Formats: sequence, C-alpha cells, structure tokens
Amino acid sequence: MKEGLMTRISRIISASANAVVDSVENATPQLVMEQAIREIEAAIVDVRDQLGKAEAAKYLSSKALNNENSRHTSLAEQIELAVQEGRDDLAEAAIAKQMDIEAQIPVLEKAVAEADHEINELNSYISALQGKKREMRQQLNEFIKASEHVVNGATGDQPGASRTTERKVEQASGAFNRVLEGAGVPTSDSSADASKLAELEELARSNRIKERLARIKSETEA
Repeated sequence: MKEGLMTRISRIISASANAVVDSVENATPQLVMEQAIREIEAAIVDVRDQLGKAEAAKYLSSKALNNENSRHTSLAEQIELAVQEGRDDLAEAAIAKQMDIEAQIPVLEKAVAEADHEINELNSYISALQGKKREMRQQLNEFIKASEHVVNGATGDQPGASRTTERKVEQASGAFNRVLEGAGVPTSDSSADASKLAELEELARSNRIKERLARIKSETEA
C-alpha cells in the first residue's frame, strides 16, 4: 500500500470523534461527527477498490507462474525424448527455453508473494476502519442522547454558522495501481566492450546448456 493512503488511514484510525468535534470552530458537533463517519465509509470504499486490484494481480501472477511451471515440466519430458532419439540439437533448444523459464519463475513467485502480503494488509485496514466506524457511530449516538437532555440548545448551531475545520478526518481517496514487475533480461549497450561481454555471456550460457544436456544423457543411460 502506498504511503499516502497508509498515512490518511492511520490518521482516521487514531482520530476520535471528540477530537474531531473539538477541532471545529462554530460548527454543529453532530454534523461534524456524521461527516467524519462518511469519511471513514469513503476510505473503506477506496481500500476495497485497491483490494480488488491486489486480488486480480495475485490471480494473474499465480496463473502465469502455474503456466511456466507446466511448460518447464513439459520441456523436461521433451528433452528426455530428444536425448533418447539422439537429437542433441532439439534437446539443447529445449534446455535453452527451460533456462529462460527458470529466470522468470522467481520474479513471478515474488509478485505472488507481494500481492498476497498486500491483500492481508488491506483486509486488516478494512477491519480497522470498520471498527473505527462502529466506535464513532456509538459516540455519535451517545452525543445525541446527551443532547436530548439539554434544556437549552447549545450555541453555534445556527444554520449560517461557518463550518471551516482546522483538522478533520481526511477522505481516503485516489485508488492506486500496483504494476506487476515483468521478468526480462537487461539490454546491453552498443559499445565494443558491451558486445564482448554479451558474447562472453552467450558462451557461458551455451556451456551451461551443454552441461545440462550431458547430465541428462548420463542420467538417462544410468
């Protein structure tokens, strides 16, 4: 969750109805308390909106992760068949694809874990906001009951009174987007040194492919 939303919600949770009313000059306390409750309701809507996005992100990442794991398993079977048929060229191509998948899997696993953490965090915020709403609703009801016992009306209740506030519960607004990090290999610079490094990396990759192929052939012959 972004810092801005966390800060606003934290202020809502830490606020009390009495503190909100005390911070308002020339305002009707009941109206101020009702507005504070509406702010909490708005915050809950925004957090639920972000929760939906987090759940969608987790679903997409989980689906992609399952697909890549399935592809990796399928390629392993194809590699074994290619080795049995003496087609090292096909086996090497499949191993290369496996290595690409293996590079992406940790990123997808991290995306799933982060989305899951955010979902738990957002659910906890929703529970806290709902609890704060019940608390302030109870305080409002108690205020109304207490007001009914007052013979003379409190001052500052006239319709034209200013309702400017120095501090009020902020509305948790502006749902934000979590963009899933995509897995990818950084592009090398076009300089001569970068070209040599790229060639060296490709050579090391080719050696890793051949080493894996040799290990698979050894396990198959055993």
